[in-house]
Amino acid sequence: MSALQPATLTAARSSPAAANAAAASFAALTAKLGYLSREDTALVRKAYRFADEAHLGQLRSSGEPYITHPIAVAAQCADWKLDAQALMAALLHDAIEDCGVSKPELIERFGAPVAELVDGLTKLEKLAFNTREENQAESFRKMLLAMARDVRVILVKLADRTHNMRTLGDLPRTKWARISQETLDIYAPIAHRLGLNATYRELQDLSFAHLHPWRYATLAKALARSRGRRRDVIHRAQSEVQAALSAAGVSARIDGREKTLFSIYRKMNDKHLSFAQVTDIYGFRVIVDQIITCYSALGVLHQLYKPMPGKFKDYIAIPKINGYQSLHTTLIGPFGTNIEFQMRTEAMHVVAESGVAAHWLYKAVDPLGDASQNLGTQWLQSLLDIQNETRDASEFWDHIKIDLFPDAVYVFTPKSQIMAMPRGATVVDFAYTIHSDIGHRAVAARINGEQVPLRSELRNGDVVEVITGSVPSPNPAWLGFVRTGRARSKIRHHLKTMALAESSQLGEKMLAQALRAEGIEALPAHEGPQRRLWERILRFSGNRSRSDLLTDIGLGKRVASIVAKRLAALLIETGVKPDPLLMSRERFTAHESVSQTSLLLDGSEGASVQFAPCCRPIPGDDIVGYLGRGEGVMVHTADCSVAQRLQHRDSERFIAVQWSDEMTRPFETVLLLTVTEGKGVLARVASALANAEANITHLQMQPQSTESTTELRFTLAVDDRVHLARVIRGLKRTPAVLRVQRARPGL
Repeated sequence: MSALQPATLTAARSSPAAANAAAASFAALTAKLGYLSREDTALVRKAYRFADEAHLGQLRSSGEPYITHPIAVAAQCADWKLDAQALMAALLHDAIEDCGVSKPELIERFGAPVAELVDGLTKLEKLAFNTREENQAESFRKMLLAMARDVRVILVKLADRTHNMRTLGDLPRTKWARISQETLDIYAPIAHRLGLNATYRELQDLSFAHLHPWRYATLAKALARSRGRRRDVIHRAQSEVQAALSAAGVSARIDGREKTLFSIYRKMNDKHLSFAQVTDIYGFRVIVDQIITCYSALGVLHQLYKPMPGKFKDYIAIPKINGYQSLHTTLIGPFGTNIEFQMRTEAMHVVAESGVAAHWLYKAVDPLGDASQNLGTQWLQSLLDIQNETRDASEFWDHIKIDLFPDAVYVFTPKSQIMAMPRGATVVDFAYTIHSDIGHRAVAARINGEQVPLRSELRNGDVVEVITGSVPSPNPAWLGFVRTGRARSKIRHHLKTMALAESSQLGEKMLAQALRAEGIEALPAHEGPQRRLWERILRFSGNRSRSDLLTDIGLGKRVASIVAKRLAALLIETGVKPDPLLMSRERFTAHESVSQTSLLLDGSEGASVQFAPCCRPIPGDDIVGYLGRGEGVMVHTADCSVAQRLQHRDSERFIAVQWSDEMTRPFETVLLLTVTEGKGVLARVASALANAEANITHLQMQPQSTESTTELRFTLAVDDRVHLARVIRGLKRTPAVLRVQRARPGL
C-alpha cells in the first residue's frame, strides 16, 4: 500500500480517458518486458487484468486511476529485470489491503510464491514508523526480516516508495516532512546497503526536495549556473579523453556524472563549505569491455592529466561492502578544474546502479551473476541469525543500525582472503565474521605478525590472525568495544546461554541441600520410575521442564525450600522415609534461621553467583547470600550495611553460604591509602604491594590539591583475609603511607 491513500469513487470508473490512460501505462510496461518469455509476459498481463479490476473505482490523490501506481511500481521492477513473479507481486501489492482480496484467492489464481510476496508487502504496509523508538524498532525488525526471507519483497517495496516520492507533491504539504524523513532515514540506506545506487540517489534527492524546498531550489539554480559556466571545460575534457583513449586503442563509452543536489548539500553542511568550494561536482564514467581495460584506461588518463595525490581508489581489487566495483581517480583537468573519473566494465556498471537487483539480469548470461546473487544477501542472512538470538526489538535495532550505515575497512585473513568490516571494527568483530566458534574461542591475535590486544581496531590492509583456545569463553567486556551487530548478538546469546546453564547447576545444588534439610539424602532421578514424580512437581511449580525449574531456583525465581518440601511430601507418598538424624543435623547445626544448608563457594560458580561490589567479600570473611529475583545469588559480607538493609526488608530471600577449603582463584577487594605527597611515593607503594604478591587491578587517585597528603584507592586481587593482612602490614611499613583501611559500603 502506498503512502498515497486511494480515494474510492461512489460510481464505477466510466471515463474513457481514464481507461485509455491506464491502458497506455500498461502498454509502456509491456514494452519493457522483452527479457521475459512469452509465457511469463502472459502471466504478468493476467496479474494486470486482475489488479485493474480489483482497483476499479479508485483514484490516487492526483486524480489518476489508482492502477497507474501498481503499473509504475512494476515498471521500475522491470527496469531492474526482476522475474515475472516479482512483477506480478508489484501489480498486486495493494490488492489484499485495499481491495479485500484474500491470500487464498491469490494462491489459487497466481500460485503460492506470488501470494507470499504480496502478503510480505502487505505486512510491510501495516508498519507504522512512529517517533517512539520502540515502535519504530519493532517495525524496522519486521521489515528487515521480510526482506531477509525474500529480497524481492524489499525490491518491490523500494520501487513502491520511489514512485510515491515522485508523486509526493500531490499529497498535502503537512505529510511531506514525515514521509520524506522516513525515506531518508530508512529506505534510502537500505537501497544503498543493497547496492541500488540509482534508487538511493533518487530517494535522497526527492526527500531533500520535499524536506527543504527552498534550499533545494536555491542549490538547483546554483548548479544550473555552474553547469553553464563549466560547459566548455567539461566538453573539452570529454573530447580530449575520448581522443586519448581512441589513440591508445581503448574502446570506451564515456558518460557524464553530476553530483546529486542532496550530496552537494550534505557535503556543504558537514564540512561547512560554500557552493563554490565544492570541487567534485562533475565527473565521468569510462565504461569498457573488460577488467584489464579499466587499468589501461587509467594509465591513459594519468598520462593525459595530472592525478591528485591520495585520490586514487581501487574498488575492483577490493569491492565495496555492497558489491560496488570501479577504479576512482581525481585528475586536474583543463583550466585547473578537478574532475573525477570512474573506470568500470559494463557488468560493473549494472551492479553499481542496480546492486542486488542485477542478479536477475546477469544470472543466466554473465559469470558475475553468481557474485551478484550474493550482493547484500550475506547481510540479509545475518539479520535472520541475529533474530534467532535476539527477540527484543530495540536490541535488534541496536545490532543492525551500525551495519546499515557501513563505512568499510578491508582486511586480509592469513590466507589472503579479503574481508570487509565496518570502520572501527576490532579483532573480535573479525573473529565472529569468520565463524561464531572462532569468536567464542578467541584468546589473542596478531596483526601484520605482531601480537595485539583483542580490542585493537582494524585498519585497511591489515593481515589479521586470530589465536583460539580450546574452550569457548566470550568475555562480557567485549560488548564494550565490538562494532558489528553479528558479534554483539553472538556474544550476548552465548553469555545468556552460559548463565542459564550455570544457574541450572546452582539450582540443582540448592535443591539437593534443601531436600537434605527435609531428611532426604539425594534428589530423585529424573528418568525411569521417578519421572512421574518430577512431572507432578513441574505441575506444582508451573515450569515446562526439570531444567527450567532448576534454573528458576538458581536465579532466585523459586525458593528451594518450598520446592523441597513439596518434593519430600511426594517422595513420602511413594514410601521414602526421611532420615531424622540427617534432618536435625542439616537444619540446626548452623544458621538456625535458614531452612537450607550452606552453599559452598570456591570461586568457580560463574555468572550464577556474584560477589557484591559494595563490600567485595574475600575468603575468610563472614558472608551471607541474597537470592535476588532473576539475578542468582549475590554474596555480601555479614556486616555489610547494604546486606543488613536487605535482610531487614526481605529476610526470606537470604540463604546460608560459606567458603570452601580450596579456592580456585583470587578475589578483589579495595584498600584506601592516605599517603604523603612527594616524588616516587606511588612507586614505593606499588613495590610494597608487589612484595606482598598482591595484583593491582585498578587505581584511583584523588585530584591534586594544596594539602600535603593525598588519597589512593587500590583495587587488589588477594587470596584471602590472611593474604590481605600481610598486604596491609607491608603497606604500613612503607614510610610514605600514613593510613591503610579496607573499603566498606559508603567509603
